[in-house]
Amino acid sequence: MNYLQTEVRIAEKISRSFNETSIEEQDQKCVEEEFLKQIQGRNSRAFLFSHAMNVDVGPKEDRHLMTGLHTVADVSCSDCREVLGWKYERAYEESQKYKEGKYILEKSKIIKDNW
Repeated sequence: MNYLQTEVRIAEKISRSFNETSIEEQDQKCVEEEFLKQIQGRNSRAFLFSHAMNVDVGPKEDRHLMTGLHTVADVSCSDCREVLGWKYERAYEESQKYKEGKYILEKSKIIKDNW
């Protein structure tokens, strides 16, 4: 096998690896998008964010939500003080631990329709 053939085989392996990763990433993105469609806030659909800006976080309290018991804190707009959603401080069920430290913001509170 010559040098060029070796380079071609390496390139093919990299390409296959990249394509497999891309498919997995696409599948994960579809799962995440489907998950985002199913989140429900108090009054409307909601989004799960890992970060939020220009918000104030209120005191922690335990709440029984649709997905079980959680320690949460209300999140409000730092300008107008309207409650926009909540922050997950603690999840008691193992399957819900991924929510810890994340924010739920209600779509109806953060998106203005008909601008």
